[in-house]
Amino acid sequence: MKKSKKILTMGLAALTALTMSISMTGCGNSDSSVSSVDGNSDNSKVYNIGICQLIQHEALDAATKGFKDTLTEKLGSKVKFDEQNAQGDSANCTTICNQFVSSNVDLILGNGTAALQAAYTNTDKIPVLGTSITDYATALDIKDWTGVSNMNVSGTSDLAPLEEQAKMLNEIFPDAKNVGILYCSAEANSKYQADTITPFLEKFGYKVSSYTFSDSNDIAAIAKDACDKNDVLYIPTDNTAANNTGIINNIAIAAKTPIIAGEEGICKGCGVATLSISYYELGQKTGEMAYDILVNGKDISKMEIQSAPNVTKMYDAERCKELGVKIPDGYTAIKK
Repeated sequence: MKKSKKILTMGLAALTALTMSISMTGCGNSDSSVSSVDGNSDNSKVYNIGICQLIQHEALDAATKGFKDTLTEKLGSKVKFDEQNAQGDSANCTTICNQFVSSNVDLILGNGTAALQAAYTNTDKIPVLGTSITDYATALDIKDWTGVSNMNVSGTSDLAPLEEQAKMLNEIFPDAKNVGILYCSAEANSKYQADTITPFLEKFGYKVSSYTFSDSNDIAAIAKDACDKNDVLYIPTDNTAANNTGIINNIAIAAKTPIIAGEEGICKGCGVATLSISYYELGQKTGEMAYDILVNGKDISKMEIQSAPNVTKMYDAERCKELGVKIPDGYTAIKK
């Protein structure tokens, strides 16, 4: 009896030790897998982000880079990007975003209006952030815009203050009579900018006319017509124009017609001055929003559209000299 009792006691002790060992091992695995970048989510989680960029040019490239740099800084190897360029074709945007939805990515970035539109029309579940978008009410076709979408969309706007741009044009060209606005008719946000800035320019006494091209094929003819009929041109933040500044510049220089641009990239390519934002900073702001959604659990439907933190008066020194344009104090020379 004593011997069997001793054996039973030893067996129970061994079983207890084994149970404790298993429990401790389980706790060790939990500790190594539950902590996260901010302590709120699974450390093993890798966030997959699809980036659809409408077209390749300096401004949009900078926004994408700012977005990726910010998330990489915050998440390190815990974020992966599937970056694709639609080459200016909205149909390509749709195809790209369809692929992202099929792959069930964690978030989609639409860089450019057509890219944003393709993303949100293909999913009402996956969070969609936009960047380089001028006016979200126009892009999302929302009439009673309150600053939030109330759906799975938010992002950042590249809209510089148009009234201030009109004042800048007048500051540099107070004696001009005719101002032409050159933009692509296929870009709704370009039309929005043209319609918005026109009355501001008219307050200074300018006669304002719009000149629209449908795509890059007719940009040369329309640009020449605009240059021939106006003292100065204004080009808004237009993606097609930004991708064809070389063509526009050759025509404007030959006609001796200066151009005020809506952003730095266009100004560097064909303009004399701009009141511009930093698209890299815009991308950084969008990256911060993405982090809040993915890691901190922010509700994208309630997130207000954000803007770039800074606006700067800039000029192209070489082109100003070539066209004999005198720039007032307070402008920063564009680095080339």
